[in-house]
Amino acid sequence: MKRRTLILALLCTVTLHAARLNVVLINVDDLGYGDLGCYGHRVIRTPHIDRLAEEGLRFTQFYAPSALCSPSRAALLTGRTPYRTGVKSWIPGNSGIYLHKSEITLATLLKRAGYATALIGKWHLNSDLGDAAQPQPSDHGFAYAYGHNAFQVPTNHNPTNVYRNGHLLPPQEGYTAQLYADEAIHWIEQRGAGEPFFLYLAPAEPHTTMANPPDYNAMYAAYTRGPVVPITNGSEQPPETLLVSRGPGEYYANITYLDAQIGRVFAALERLGHRDNTIVIFTSDNGPVTSAWEHWHEVNAYGDTGGFRGRKAHLYEGGIRVPAIVRLPGVVPAGTLTSVPATAMDLFVTIAGLCGTTVPADRAIDGADIAGLLRGGAGPAPRDFYWALPTADGHDYAYRRGDWKLILTTQLEPVELYNLARDPLELINRLAAEPAHKAELAAAFRRHHAAVLADPLRPRDMNQTNK
Repeated sequence: MKRRTLILALLCTVTLHAARLNVVLINVDDLGYGDLGCYGHRVIRTPHIDRLAEEGLRFTQFYAPSALCSPSRAALLTGRTPYRTGVKSWIPGNSGIYLHKSEITLATLLKRAGYATALIGKWHLNSDLGDAAQPQPSDHGFAYAYGHNAFQVPTNHNPTNVYRNGHLLPPQEGYTAQLYADEAIHWIEQRGAGEPFFLYLAPAEPHTTMANPPDYNAMYAAYTRGPVVPITNGSEQPPETLLVSRGPGEYYANITYLDAQIGRVFAALERLGHRDNTIVIFTSDNGPVTSAWEHWHEVNAYGDTGGFRGRKAHLYEGGIRVPAIVRLPGVVPAGTLTSVPATAMDLFVTIAGLCGTTVPADRAIDGADIAGLLRGGAGPAPRDFYWALPTADGHDYAYRRGDWKLILTTQLEPVELYNLARDPLELINRLAAEPAHKAELAAAFRRHHAAVLADPLRPRDMNQTNK
């Protein structure tokens, strides 16, 4: 039986390589672990993403590489933990911080292998999409790019900061979820017969500030207090008169609208005959903005962590554990669930392998191949997980080995220890009660951290490089 299973797995791999597998990687912005119907939300309607879960594999312990957008996206595309790339935190506009050309992205690998490549949506791996002196999506393997950088201005309705291939466009009429779905569908329709493609679709939603079509706001009117007046970005001063707590209705509507537009992309894949030969991956760049707002532009976000502690910008589970779903008909068993821990960096290695190319051998790669797990088999060998991020509370590092997770300060001192199997909500600090586990994880963390800092490709010329 084992021999037969191995032969079938090999045949699947050969078939995929011969058929030139297409890739659609959807990386949404600030979506929480508990923000989807298929992850247990009792109000938000997400029928298209729920159907994706019914047709594929859903993860319950999938991790973003960081609790903020820029480092998480750098790691997703390179398979390397963010501090190796020099993208340490979110990238402010005009800061001159960017993902260096020395990094090799998934788009670069697939383009070299003959794939058409496109970024549609959020980039945020430099500080200016119009500055040719900074590496742009085209320098990282994307032959086509349409989208914004950090966040939508003034909101995700009629955005004024959308670029196409390095050129700022006039204000785009519509909502970003719809604009990016339109562009994605049009780009897929332009692909020639037999031309494999890699689409990195990175919607703006549900990142604040939000705006929704009125009919979607009406769906959740029972959860909204007072008139809906969107808060705007892009001005020097926050619009104080609009900073009114109106309840979660607009946030719920934003996700349902996002789901509807992603559903249009799924329908186009089916209509164009790509469904059975396209791996679709859906995930989020980090945990959500919950109702524990920390900045003015977060008002009226009500992200759901699924009960996990923390939120975006913090290294508790709520900031880094995210939804993840993978569909590939005939290969990924439909309606399956896995609790094996995995990370978005694994997608770099896994997609490269499924598409018949190899990851670079001249640099440290932190992701692992999870193709076996996708097929319903065993996951990769047990490994440790490492997070690093400058945080407001000074809890800048986290390290997980097995069920144990250690939190460390900016000064690399252990302060909290949790057993995630017994205490997934991270409420019982076992640091004093488990000195052996504390010592083991602290030593392993320091070795790993030292190796990251010693990485020969890590930039030393940016203010985001680590201490």
